[in-house]
Amino acid sequence: MRIAVLSGKGGTGKTFVSVNLSCAAEHSVYVDCDVEEPNGCLFLKPEISARVPVTVPVPEVDMSKCIRCRKCVDFCKYNALALVKDKMLVFCEVCHSCGGCSLFCPVKAITEKERAIGTIEEGKSGNVKVLSGCLNTGEASGVPIIKGLMNRLPKDSDIVIDCPPGSACTVMESIREADYCLLVAEPTLFGVHNLSMVYDLVRLFDKPFGVVLNKCLPEENPAEEFCIEHRIKILSKIPYDEGLGRLNSKGHIAVREYKQYRELFEELLTAINKEAVW
Repeated sequence: MRIAVLSGKGGTGKTFVSVNLSCAAEHSVYVDCDVEEPNGCLFLKPEISARVPVTVPVPEVDMSKCIRCRKCVDFCKYNALALVKDKMLVFCEVCHSCGGCSLFCPVKAITEKERAIGTIEEGKSGNVKVLSGCLNTGEASGVPIIKGLMNRLPKDSDIVIDCPPGSACTVMESIREADYCLLVAEPTLFGVHNLSMVYDLVRLFDKPFGVVLNKCLPEENPAEEFCIEHRIKILSKIPYDEGLGRLNSKGHIAVREYKQYRELFEELLTAINKEAVW
């Protein structure tokens, strides 16, 4: 089963939940789709077995064939091409690799070349296979890397997808093939705002989902009130625990250190499996 873990912003505990959920399973695959800032490896510390570059096609113009008709320039809505003083400029950073410019060129002066935008790493951490994507600094979109990660997923394992924060295109790509979405929320009004964001997204994608409330305190919990009001299933409540915070800050994994957290995440995994069946 593919479980996608989401949150409306960074810092809610999305990676904490993803990593511990992966380690609570007998055999699993952890996929870090937060390609702009992958940090699951700081906890899992996998032994890397493969590192593969991710490339995208970008236009290459043969000016000896070009007739300066500007059809390619006019076609590109992202302004990745510009004809300046009989010289064609290609701005690879804003190219969306649609291939339209080469199709529209009447003299076939435009071909495509591959340009690296990031890497995918594979590794192993105990019972967990680790897949992690990393976008090169300055690149506009991590979607091609996430697609590359999704293409490497096995079909016979429990898979935990650590999504990017928010609800942008990279998140949509991360949850597209998910069987179940787990929303992580903080017990604050700001946490409610961000929970609402991913709640709307998973409903738009018509995905089954539930919520984990993290950093829970004894007092009033606005995120819990939001779930009750919208009849959202709360699958687990993780208490605010300074000891857990210290453990997390050292890059340790709670389910590998404490029996109580292993039991908590095993119960969460069981609850997800039951909810996904329904």
